Parts: sequence; C-alpha cells; structure tokens
Amino acid sequence: QVQLVESGGGLVQAGGSLRLSCAASGRTFSVDTMAWFRQAPGKEHEFVGTISWWHGNTYYADSVKGRFTISRDNAKNMVYLQMNSLKPEDTAVYYCTANLNRGPSVVRSDYDYWGQGTQVTVSS
Repeated sequence: QVQLVESGGGLVQAGGSLRLSCAASGRTFSVDTMAWFRQAPGKEHEFVGTISWWHGNTYYADSVKGRFTISRDNAKNMVYLQMNSLKPEDTAVYYCTANLNRGPSVVRSDYDYWGQGTQVTVSS
C-alpha cells in the first residue's frame, strides 16, 4: 500500500502562484510514476502531469504546459506541483496519484493510489 497526502491548496488571485505538496508513505519503493489530476465542479477528472519516481522525467497536459512544474524529492518521499500564472479555469480539487507498474499515463484508471485532494481556487 502507498498512502498519499496533499497539502498547499488555497485561494489565490489570477496570475498568482501556489505550490502543492504530496507526501508519500508506505511501499514507496514500489512506485513507478506519480501524477497530478484535478477535478473542477461538475466535471470529470483531468490529467495535469506526471513524473517518473526514479528518473524524474515529466510530462504535462497542454493546458498547463509552461505554467506548471512537477518535481520530486525521493529522500523525503515528496512530490510537488508548482503552479504559476494561475487562471480561474485552474480552479479544482487537485489529487496526487501513484501507480506501481504502468509507467507514465494520462488515464485516471491507471493510477492505483490517490490522495484525499486539496482545493485550489483562483479568483478573477
């Protein structure tokens, strides 16, 4: 089992920045890929980006490319989502996720473990 806990959400004005953190615990040595998804009210989960737990390779959705950056600190079992130039359409609950064997994926069902989510609200 892998446990994930997100933090760092909040209210920010458009154009501002936030950094989300995800603390991983449990069988982290089994993790292959970490990812962030988000869910806006009344919408499906949307892929944000992934990072290879061991190699650090990243991949982003077009909607956030150039504005968001995912990083990790393996020694601390932490993953981060730095969000810059935030827009009102970035408002959502952000989820940290992990998969054990599937590698980078944009598909929600490919991720075995999910955190509880953290709310990000961007005001115009």
